[in-house]
Amino acid sequence: MPANQALLKLLDKNKIKYEILEHKMVYTAFDLARTLHLDAKQIGKDLVIKVDSEYVVAIISATRNLDIAKLKKVINTQRKKEGKKAAKKIVFANEVWMKKNLKGKVGANPPFGTLQKLPLYLDKALIKVKKMIVNGGDYTFSVILSPKQFIKLEKPILGSFGKAKK
Repeated sequence: MPANQALLKLLDKNKIKYEILEHKMVYTAFDLARTLHLDAKQIGKDLVIKVDSEYVVAIISATRNLDIAKLKKVINTQRKKEGKKAAKKIVFANEVWMKKNLKGKVGANPPFGTLQKLPLYLDKALIKVKKMIVNGGDYTFSVILSPKQFIKLEKPILGSFGKAKK
């Protein structure tokens, strides 16, 4: 199955420069880096997070793990600006919800908030790379684009919420 057609339509409609990267089947961002012999710093892994009763997408580098406390701080800073209540509970979304509500295969979800109709948080470490590689909606396709183009399209909330892998 090719990259998600809704994603390609979104990118084309908004005149975003991108490349489709076809590769062998991989299930993790880190495996994608190893398979393609690329620096894992440029690969964005998207995490679907349940914040109280709402869902958001957080993107961090494949070289990092999510620091939930830092993400909560970033989310609550944004919520305060919007006049909303602070988040209390943050957990990973469950697979049943993701299968039912997302526009890609679980684990290959294209991390585009406009496509998913979900708030999007981007770790600042990813804006430092020249090219960013993200899921294309399937386990055998990814999308390459500049962080600048991604930010122009998605207008994510930027923050530092990744932590070094142990």
